[in-house]
Amino acid sequence: MNSTTWKETLTGQIDGDMSEEIDIFETQIHLRKQGKIEEKLFAETRLRRGAYGQRYDNGQRYDGSKNQQLRFPDVPTKGPDTAWDAPGMMRIKIPFGGLSTEQMVVLADLAEEYSDEILHITTRQDIQLHYVHIDDTPDLMRRLGAVGITTREACGNSVRNITACPLSGVCHTELFDVTPYAQATMRFLLGHEDCQDFGRKFKIAFSGCRHEACGLANMHDMGAVAAVREIDGKQVRGFELYVGGGLGAVPHQAQLFSEFLPEEELLPTSQAIARVFARLGEKRNRNRARIKFLIAKLGIEEFCRLVEEERKILPEDPRWTEYLQDLHAYDETALKDAQPLNGAAQDSDFTEWKRTNVYAQRQAGYSVATIALPLGDLTSRQTRKLVSICERYVKDTVRTTVEQNIVLRWVSDADLPALFADLKSAGLAHSGAGTMVDITSCPGTDTCKLGIASSRGLAAELRKRIATKGVELDEAIEGLRIKISGCFNSCGQHHAADIGFYGNSRKINGITVPHFQVVLGGQWRENAGSFGLAMGAVPSKNIPDVVERLSQRFIEERQKDESFQDYIQRMGKRDIKAMLDDLTVVPAFEENSWYYQDWGDTRTFTMDDLGVGECAGEVVSATVMEIAAAEREVFEAQVHLEDSDIDSAVSVAYRAIVRSARALVREQFYDVADNADVVVGEFRTRFFEKELFSPQFANYFFTAHQEGTLGLDASSAHRRIEEAQLFVEGAYICYDKIAAELA
Repeated sequence: MNSTTWKETLTGQIDGDMSEEIDIFETQIHLRKQGKIEEKLFAETRLRRGAYGQRYDNGQRYDGSKNQQLRFPDVPTKGPDTAWDAPGMMRIKIPFGGLSTEQMVVLADLAEEYSDEILHITTRQDIQLHYVHIDDTPDLMRRLGAVGITTREACGNSVRNITACPLSGVCHTELFDVTPYAQATMRFLLGHEDCQDFGRKFKIAFSGCRHEACGLANMHDMGAVAAVREIDGKQVRGFELYVGGGLGAVPHQAQLFSEFLPEEELLPTSQAIARVFARLGEKRNRNRARIKFLIAKLGIEEFCRLVEEERKILPEDPRWTEYLQDLHAYDETALKDAQPLNGAAQDSDFTEWKRTNVYAQRQAGYSVATIALPLGDLTSRQTRKLVSICERYVKDTVRTTVEQNIVLRWVSDADLPALFADLKSAGLAHSGAGTMVDITSCPGTDTCKLGIASSRGLAAELRKRIATKGVELDEAIEGLRIKISGCFNSCGQHHAADIGFYGNSRKINGITVPHFQVVLGGQWRENAGSFGLAMGAVPSKNIPDVVERLSQRFIEERQKDESFQDYIQRMGKRDIKAMLDDLTVVPAFEENSWYYQDWGDTRTFTMDDLGVGECAGEVVSATVMEIAAAEREVFEAQVHLEDSDIDSAVSVAYRAIVRSARALVREQFYDVADNADVVVGEFRTRFFEKELFSPQFANYFFTAHQEGTLGLDASSAHRRIEEAQLFVEGAYICYDKIAAELA
């Protein structure tokens, strides 16, 4: 029996620094098991190495594949975080989504040997493996390191994976290929000492053009959009640089930092931004620690001034410009010569796949073929088949995408029919890439500890229903993007979708029912040009009807060439709410228990709540009625914003926060005065300080109270409304906890 370890086998094949870091992490695991490192410190350590805790079967005992059952028989039930002795998730950084066939083989092996045989593509072009035991992570990291992949800073308060348009270098509308710049930024900032003291994560994206979705620059902490200027008669490359964007619970549009940042200033300016963020960013209040909050606090002008001053004092670093000497190092070459597609008749499946999944490159005779992955999942077996396909048609020109797909670049047009046939035999020839059927979803309750409702279950159901329509999808709706998050944190990017959903819950007759907030008005194009707002919570089981109704009404009522965003704006919030009102109704459990289950789960949504509220007469507490009234006021605030009445929008949103806070306070102090100052004080003492209410949502209240309701611009009003909606969500959750304790 061969007892050689992976550490011994791979000696000399891993970069020295990386090898040492992995050895150190392995030692830290042993020390944590011995109780010589406290969990708080170890948690940040493992996160910075890409090792993330996860939930199991909605908090129940894991019941996965045979392989997992054999290897992990004692997975704990929901309880204290014991991440060092329970399987979790490994996030693997794939800068700009670029993969080689050699790397894909190793990833397939790792998924099969350490995980559940599934490679999950994320909305940041990463790859995640679930159900990985912490003891296996050092060897997993070593095997990745041997093929040039790192998990370092894939999680934690760090610079996360740097994303870029998957069409970089082959796109018709790009100004230049941003791939080498994304790669250089990743290498420069990875492990950089100026990026080790952030209060929260920092996300960067690159885009080759302004008007497409590309890198989604507007929703990133730093977004770089390719720009070219003529200086002294020469075409000079640079970037339109944006800072302070982000989704999360309350999205912020990025603000313009520089109309034209010369390419040689990209890395030093990134370093200066990191230093300012590390020095001045919030550290204690995690919920306001992203750079978007720092910029909102300072103002973009002051932030730019501070960065410019920081840039002046940076010690010179040759790495700032070394990579510019060989930008062509990342140029790709085709495996085969360009040949036109044979004009012979093709079958209908190929024709439809080519229509939706094939993009003609700017290089004549070549195309990009998109492999649409339902739920972003690829099995180990499929990955190995895909490696063989790549070796046959494209070599190493493969990239993951932020829409959880994979693209094969530099396919000779003549090979498209054969490629389709091979993909079909591997179960990878789904058509509809980039259409309404190509739904993005975060992991949700499947594996995420923060998931409230089953985003993947809903995505699968929607995909099934929409796919049955196939080519019958009306042209007006075919290109709509649907994106789903399991909670308010927008990991599924619901804010930037045409139709977005995020998971929440409502208590009906004493039983918790899975719901999703409907978010409309977002814009995927223009690098995530605008963010949507919540329209109201709908039971999870009625969400497919929401999609059907919105789609059908848009088809019937659309004016000539009207976009979905323009249609939603023209309809107005009141009409949309009226359109969906009947879908918010949940029948009694005795009448239809199906509503009380989540998608893909035959159990009642919350088992502990069964039997509550089953008296002869239905009773709704005054607190719930007040919170519901506050939710109605949030909607009214949206209407005011839509009418450009900014002050009223802010005022009504703030009133909704106060109203729901007072409703909770009255549970403990019935005669609390209807006065904002009093409510803030009582709420802080009774709920915030006693940790009965989400600190993140509570701080929205405190900040809004401090800032007041006058003088805010439209963007700030938009955020205040988002915050009000989330505070109301927090009030529902808090009341449910109180009621459960009293039951």
